[in-house]
Amino acid sequence: MTEAHPEPPAAEAAPSRRQPRKSAPTIYDIAELAGVNPSTVSRALGKPGRVSAKTEARIRAAAAELNFRVNPIARALPTGRTNTLALVVADITNPMVFGMVRGAEHAATAAGFTLVIAESQESGETESAAIEQIMPSVDGIVLATTRLGGERIADIADRKPVVLINREVAGVPSVVSDVEVGVRQLVTHLHALGHRSIAYLSGPPASWISERRWASLLDMAEELDLALVEIGPSPPTIEGGRAALRRVLASRATAVVAYNDLMAIGVMKEAAERGTAVPGELSVAGFDDIFGSDLISPPLTTVRAQLVTAGERAVARLLAQVVDGEVPPPDAPLATELVVRGSTGPASAPNAG
Repeated sequence: MTEAHPEPPAAEAAPSRRQPRKSAPTIYDIAELAGVNPSTVSRALGKPGRVSAKTEARIRAAAAELNFRVNPIARALPTGRTNTLALVVADITNPMVFGMVRGAEHAATAAGFTLVIAESQESGETESAAIEQIMPSVDGIVLATTRLGGERIADIADRKPVVLINREVAGVPSVVSDVEVGVRQLVTHLHALGHRSIAYLSGPPASWISERRWASLLDMAEELDLALVEIGPSPPTIEGGRAALRRVLASRATAVVAYNDLMAIGVMKEAAERGTAVPGELSVAGFDDIFGSDLISPPLTTVRAQLVTAGERAVARLLAQVVDGEVPPPDAPLATELVVRGSTGPASAPNAG
């Protein structure tokens, strides 16, 4: 005879782990906890210094206890400001951008502003669309490595405070590097090593700084009676540098100066795979001194730029417009300096390609 087994109990519905969402605390909650009027809370949080230090400390302690966060949209209603700035860059993966972002973030945070970042992916059309999308939500915009034309930049600056990095447009505040000094140091260095023929790998066709570097190289070539050829434009990436090596070798140049360090690294990687010795057969140099430029073999000779300072200064100049309503006067260009490493050496006989 088989023994009857009791039916298993019906499975109970698992209790929901989702708890009712608590409503966000308001200034009225803070006022009740701190024992003050709501208007006093508004003054303490919106305009520090308008109430006594003791009262403000009590209000801020209550706000922290309630995990209160200021709503930037609500703040913007009476003041017209969101306390938010935008930094628009061409390529967020480019290490050159990291320093600018860090400097801009430090300056924005110190002033009590939030920084948002948008990327154009090296496209002027994408950049323009991104700016239109974020413009209503920010107080000002830093255009770093912009790919927009001068008229479009001027149009944006007519509608919202703008500061440019490594670009100049009449009437728009900017932060630029001293291109001429860095190029002079680099070409003088190559000339002293015996190089009489140089190839320049230009960057994106819409890059203002690439054009400035080429113009400075031309001036130095004429001054020192050097042969100079421009190769490009090219994508400002490692792959862009790789793809350009064949044309560099065909130019019979003994030294190549790339638009940025990424392209220079690409040249060196491709040269290593082709069996072209750097710097024995071809000297290579770049611009910016990005992280990692001293870690490759051989380490890269480059013109160092003050990237963190550029981000800090751009935000400071933007805040002068946003907070003080003043267009800042032009600043002196940021200094550049040559950093000599192992990728440049004495000129060899012209390579045979």
